[in-house]
Amino acid sequence: MILSILDTDLYKFSTSNAYFQLYPLAEGTFRFNDRAGERYGEDFLEMLKEEVASLGALSLTEEEFTYVCRRVRYIPRNYWEWLKGFRFSPEKIRLSLDGEGHLEMEVTDLMYKVTLYEVPLLAIVAELRNRFLGVSADTEKAISILRGKLEYATRNALPFSEFGTRRRFSSELHDRIVATLKEACPDYCAGTSNVYFAKKYDLTPIGTFPHEWVMFHSGVFGYKRANYLSLEDWIKVYDGALGTALIDTFTTESFLRTLTMKQAKLLDGFRQDSGDEKKVGDMIIARLREFGIDPTTKIIVFSNALNFPKYKEVADYFRGRVKVSAGIGTNITCDPGVEGYRPANIVMKLSRCRMSSKDPWEKVIKISDDAGKHMGDDLEFSIASHELHLG
Repeated sequence: MILSILDTDLYKFSTSNAYFQLYPLAEGTFRFNDRAGERYGEDFLEMLKEEVASLGALSLTEEEFTYVCRRVRYIPRNYWEWLKGFRFSPEKIRLSLDGEGHLEMEVTDLMYKVTLYEVPLLAIVAELRNRFLGVSADTEKAISILRGKLEYATRNALPFSEFGTRRRFSSELHDRIVATLKEACPDYCAGTSNVYFAKKYDLTPIGTFPHEWVMFHSGVFGYKRANYLSLEDWIKVYDGALGTALIDTFTTESFLRTLTMKQAKLLDGFRQDSGDEKKVGDMIIARLREFGIDPTTKIIVFSNALNFPKYKEVADYFRGRVKVSAGIGTNITCDPGVEGYRPANIVMKLSRCRMSSKDPWEKVIKISDDAGKHMGDDLEFSIASHELHLG
């Protein structure tokens, strides 16, 4: 199900490298969460264990090493040299079902290693779930549906990137989908977050950093300056490259409050992943104007459960005010042409971290602009809300 060690999102490597460079002793735990609360049996768990065990055989090939050194040049060669020797450790992945059949999964390791487990594990669970449910893709119908979406994007001049690895229907369908993006939408598909398929189809690998990067900083430095320090560290590592900031780890309001003029000028743009697109975009534009920055020189990447009609409405609203793009995931990679099918609603997030093995573990949380995307300990949620002056 996982085709290569590169069969993951680019931001996993950029974030892993940032830990590798700045916090090589830091440790963390990623924990699985099924927002839909689906239930499984022991047969599913055994299939999952078998597939997870196969992760240990993955490694960066010489051909892949040459590709990433040439194509992903903002990540230094010494990181890719390390990745050549990296192997997933399936024995570190704790898998079980609770008393009601809900899947429990977590993995603990050094931060620059453990972050690499998230996307492959989610993709495996998503694909196995479909097998468990007995759902098979109608591939030709799925591609026909996709072509309709791409015609709509082209007709309405909607630039976008494919972000759907983690909840894809299957690796096989994902392959067909990216091939179709390359062939049918060359003018408006900016690339894919999946590095393996970017390589295979000569597309641009897309990504910057995830919520976990800010959550890690909140755990080791505190909530009040987590947004600021995580951006400063990102700038320290990438010196202006990968300059799209994810803004909603502790609400957009909190992010914009601590954003500095230097950071705002250096950033290429912002990624909105929760909340009302128009409201969030207006907040970003207002903050840029406070700094005297022309919003039309920046881009907002919308990625909150988008489909193309919803994206068009947002793009029309901001036309001429700020540049817009979109990261579209599940709507592209998990639409198998099966009537009544509902994609998985699963995530795997950082749940705790520490600066080194000598330090105590710190719980981490996420306070989204959408209440349904909040995660973490109630006490920590209360502390963070107080310290960040959230309503």
